[in-house]
Order: sequence, then structure tokens, then C-alpha cells
Amino acid sequence: MSDDVLNIVLAVVAGGLGAAAGWFVRTLVRRRGLRRKQRFFGLPDGSDCLIVVNHDPGTRDGFVSRHDAFALMELAALIKECGAHADIVAHDTARQGFGVRTEFCVGGPVSHRRTEAHLRSLLPGIGVGTGHGQRPDDGSFLIGGRTYRLDEGATEYVLLARLTGPQGGRPVFLACGQRGITHQAAVRHLTRHHSALARRHGADGTFCLLLKVTNSDAYGPDVVELVADVTTAATTPAPVTPEATPAAAPEPRT
Repeated sequence: MSDDVLNIVLAVVAGGLGAAAGWFVRTLVRRRGLRRKQRFFGLPDGSDCLIVVNHDPGTRDGFVSRHDAFALMELAALIKECGAHADIVAHDTARQGFGVRTEFCVGGPVSHRRTEAHLRSLLPGIGVGTGHGQRPDDGSFLIGGRTYRLDEGATEYVLLARLTGPQGGRPVFLACGQRGITHQAAVRHLTRHHSALARRHGADGTFCLLLKVTNSDAYGPDVVELVADVTTAATTPAPVTPEATPAAAPEPRT
């Protein structure tokens, strides 16, 4: 075999080995990334999870609102990528404790019973204005002594949380916003930034973030910014304002 032929053979072999090594490294990186994602979401291969949704208040047939449906589509893609399976149930039929399986709870607390229960049990420091449109603070969030009011179509807020029950187990992911479009924004933020969230809060960490959706009438759910990490304030029961003690009636003069 001449030197030229030998060099060609060696080059082909080296190229093949390099391609195989590159494929192996890329596969290993993808698998490690998938394992980290599965751990963060509590979705190992073949596992089941629960998606709890609200009814569209504008219909009588129990349909899901348009933006909640978009949020479900993004969650479905994530769950499929993790190799898990999802059960979708209405908020008023969900009967499950914490930690049994991963739960994605999408909806505001005014009409979503499951969200209301999670706020009461896991995020007792969050207050919600529920005046049903009769007060200026209707739909607002009260967190750490500050009020975050809804300005429909201009400035809207949503809570994005990863929570676990007292006994640990699988996590609950909560997207609780002031309008349906904010739920889609929160779910999109979660699916796009889960790696950064896991690095910052830990793969098994608990967090509650307050996000702001800006000018949704023009930009939809795409312009989102982090207002604050409100984990401490949200998980600490809000102080109870003592009721005023009625003054004692003066003693009659004699």
C-alpha cells in the first residue's frame, strides 16, 4: 500500500471516529439535559401527571378558554418530551393531595377552586381582590404589603410557582394570573426558562415568582418581565389585622 493510499485510509478512519465521538457527546448531552428536565418537573419516563384547568366563564358547556388552551398545548409538548402522560381534569373535579404526581394548575383564584386551595394551603401570604368587578382592587394581588392592580390589556400580573407539600413528593406548578392571557405567558416562561429556574432555585427547589405581562393587547403573551421573587412573602402567612376593640360604655353617673 502506497503512502498516499495509507494517508487517505487514515483520514477516513479519523473522520469516522471523530463523527462517532461527536454523535456520542451530543447524545450524552441531550440525555443529561432531558434527565435534568425530568427531575425539575417530576416527570420520569412513563410517569403520569395532572393538568387542572378552568372553565371558560363565557360558555355553558365547560369549554376551556382560548389562552388556557394555548397554555395546555405548550404543557403537552413539554410532557411528551419528558416521556410522561397527562390527565386533564376540570378544577371542580380534581381530587388529589400533594406529591402523588406532578400537577400543573392553570387558572386564577376567583373561579378556579384548585388554585384557590393551593393559595390557601401553600401560599398563605398572597391576598387576592375578589370583588367581581365591583371594586378598584378587583383581581389585584396583595403581596408583602404591596398591591399589584390589573390594568387590562396594558399591565397584568401572574404568579408562577413550583411548590411541594409538607411531605415532599412530586411538585405542583401553579400559573395564577389576572387574565387568561397571563396564564399562557407564565406557562411559556416556564417551558422556555426551566433550565435557568432550576439553576437558580435548585432542581427540587420551591419558588414563587411575580411576573408582569406588558401591553398584551398589542404583543399578546410575549412581553414578560420578572417583577420579584416573592417566595418568602408568599409562603409566610399574612399578619392578621386585629379588629378594633369597642370602647367600654361609660359608667352612669350617680
